[in-house]
Amino acid sequence: MISISFKNTYFLLVFLLFFSLISCGQSKTSKSNEILDENHVKTEKQITKEIQVGAQQTTLYLNILKQKKIAVIANQTSVIFSKSGHTHLVDSLLKLNIDVVKVFSPEHGFRGMADASEEVANGIDIKTGLPIISLYGKNKKPTKEQLKGIDAVVFDIQDVGVRFYTYISTMHYVMEACAEANIPILIFDRPNPNGHYIDGPTLQMEHKSFVGMHPVPLVYGMTIGEYAKMINGEGWLKNNIKCELTIIPLKNYTHQSRYNLPIRPSPNLPNEIAINLYPSLGFFEGTTINAGRGTENQFQQYGAPFFPKSDFSYTPQPNFGSKYPKHNGKLCYGINLESSLYLNKVNIAYLIDAYNKTPKSEKFFGDTFTIHAGNTLLENQIKKGLTANEISNTWKKDISEFKKLRTHYLIYK
Repeated sequence: MISISFKNTYFLLVFLLFFSLISCGQSKTSKSNEILDENHVKTEKQITKEIQVGAQQTTLYLNILKQKKIAVIANQTSVIFSKSGHTHLVDSLLKLNIDVVKVFSPEHGFRGMADASEEVANGIDIKTGLPIISLYGKNKKPTKEQLKGIDAVVFDIQDVGVRFYTYISTMHYVMEACAEANIPILIFDRPNPNGHYIDGPTLQMEHKSFVGMHPVPLVYGMTIGEYAKMINGEGWLKNNIKCELTIIPLKNYTHQSRYNLPIRPSPNLPNEIAINLYPSLGFFEGTTINAGRGTENQFQQYGAPFFPKSDFSYTPQPNFGSKYPKHNGKLCYGINLESSLYLNKVNIAYLIDAYNKTPKSEKFFGDTFTIHAGNTLLENQIKKGLTANEISNTWKKDISEFKKLRTHYLIYK
């Protein structure tokens, strides 16, 4: 009996091993044959902890900051990661006996609680007692008086790689102020979650604004450190001045690294899906269409009360991310994109779809659409009925030229 039982067990184990090998082979084949259309890309999923942000590279910057009076430009994303969690950069620098004397805050504020386009007030940080000076509102550039007595400035804010996301504009003005005051600036680099592609219309400088200051495509495929090098190198600061710039680089990062931000970069970008869709749905900020503000699915859906009735609907209400959402309290019909695949291009089809669903009695394009697009051409192309492919083809020449320019400033592959 013992011998027979052993043989049965042996053959059972062999059978299970053979079956598992077949299953693994089938799974691998199925995955490798997965078809993605031209709007999507598959990238290697890189675990967040493998990438070390600039702020973690303390050996590269502590000696530079010691015995100096430091100003920090930061928000809720300015953190140093560790196995036990994360610590805000300002708290960490103070603990390391770096003399941080003031903090400058961008759009949404130092703790990231302000609504989009809402003026951020000056104040005092409750935790540290440090003065906080707003760089969003009337004062977008540090004044000479505000920088008086400062020996070095640290800029550490998470970007999402989209031209109309205002943190790169804040960085421009900080660099300019530092150049004028002969104060060195250190950029603590962070990954670009949309760094895996370059696409969209290129800004025409006659439409320069705080939501677009430089002649770059909508999605520029650079980290904030690389972008700072380009601002400096291309003479984009006032009077072509240049600042004394030091980049504290990332570790274990490439532009194809898929990075899921552990902290939302602003109130209305709650997750990876929203951040990936933001370049495509951000155009709706300059229209009458609601792009999910006033819901928990910001930039993952779009709709309006005047759209044709459909299976998907929602009602925007004031919330953490939006005090006054478009079509507040009204039932909106629209499109849910929560399950969309990972984009590797700007999908202008969403904008065209919304335009075609909007009755002629409604004004679709708002006053800020041109500055979001960076030109007047896009609005006219949509009104003329061009397809998404026809529109994106008009971007190719400018994108090709930008890619050549971009190579001079890349830090990562």
